[in-house]
Amino acid sequence: MSSPEAIAIGCSAGGLAALNTLLGGLDPALPATVIVCCHTASANADGMCELLAHHSRLPVTEACERAAIRAGMVQVAPPDYHLLVERGRRFALSVDEPVSFSRPSIDVLFASAAEVYGPGLIGVVLTGASADGAQGLAAVRQTGGIAIVQHPDDAQAPAMPRAALEIAGADHCVALAQMAPLINRLCMT
Repeated sequence: MSSPEAIAIGCSAGGLAALNTLLGGLDPALPATVIVCCHTASANADGMCELLAHHSRLPVTEACERAAIRAGMVQVAPPDYHLLVERGRRFALSVDEPVSFSRPSIDVLFASAAEVYGPGLIGVVLTGASADGAQGLAAVRQTGGIAIVQHPDDAQAPAMPRAALEIAGADHCVALAQMAPLINRLCMT
């Protein structure tokens, strides 16, 4: 199996703290791109990127329309837009209706990334108070990607990880502290 090319991460309630922990543990030489969709992002995406950059060992930037998806970076979905991955490995933004009451929607990001990356994708569902991400994680698994879910007992808001496990299942269900080492192993071997 080849190394994953992309890691798509979804979260909501409690997500900022979880992202700080996860991004802080990723290897700075990670050869994959990291794409983040967080419902609790403020209206100021620059502020969220700045907060995450304080903990991340990878550069953090907001994903922009038609921007190339680059390895070794964390790219964050802007508030109030769905973030999609296009075949040319570029981002697209959409103002389509919310999905699972959310825009950006984790399901939308995961499903589009699964179409492009297939088995080269890792989908990660962290803490959250909705079921967004569960259907998208199922798409990740159906295209041969790897599904990682934060253990519900370890999540500040367990509804999102529980829904992901019930609908999609997981290849790995681990505590937050174990996620970065797991992703580093999967991507660096």
